[in-house]
Amino acid sequence: QVQLVESGGGLVQAGGSLRLSCAASGRTFGGYAMGWFRQAPGKEREFVAAINWPAATTYYEGTMKGRVTISRDNAKNTVYLQMNSLKPEDTAVYFCAAKHLRLTVINAAKGDAYDYWGQGTQVTVSS
Repeated sequence: QVQLVESGGGLVQAGGSLRLSCAASGRTFGGYAMGWFRQAPGKEREFVAAINWPAATTYYEGTMKGRVTISRDNAKNTVYLQMNSLKPEDTAVYFCAAKHLRLTVINAAKGDAYDYWGQGTQVTVSS
C-alpha cells in the first residue's frame, strides 16, 4: 500500500504564492503517476494538475492553469504543486493522489483513475 501526506498549505494573501508537497511512502514498486485535486466546501472535486510516470509529463486543467506548476522529486518520493498569483476563489482543501504506473491524458483529470489519496491540506487565500 501507498500512503500520501500533503503539507505546505496555509493562509496567503491574494496574489501570493504557496508550494504544496505530497510525500509518498510504503510500497511504491513500479512507480506512480501523481495528481493534485482541490475541493471547496459545497463544491465538487476539481482537477488541478498531474505528472506522469516514468517520464515527468505534466497535465493542467481548469482555472488554475497557467498559475500552477507540478513537479516531482523521485529521490524524495515527493510531488510538489507551486501555486502563484493566488485568488480568493482558490481557497479549498488540496489533495494529492497516486496512480500505479502511468496515467493517460484522457484519465489524468478523473479522480476515479487514481488508486491512493492523501488527507488534504487547507489553502486559504484572503482578499
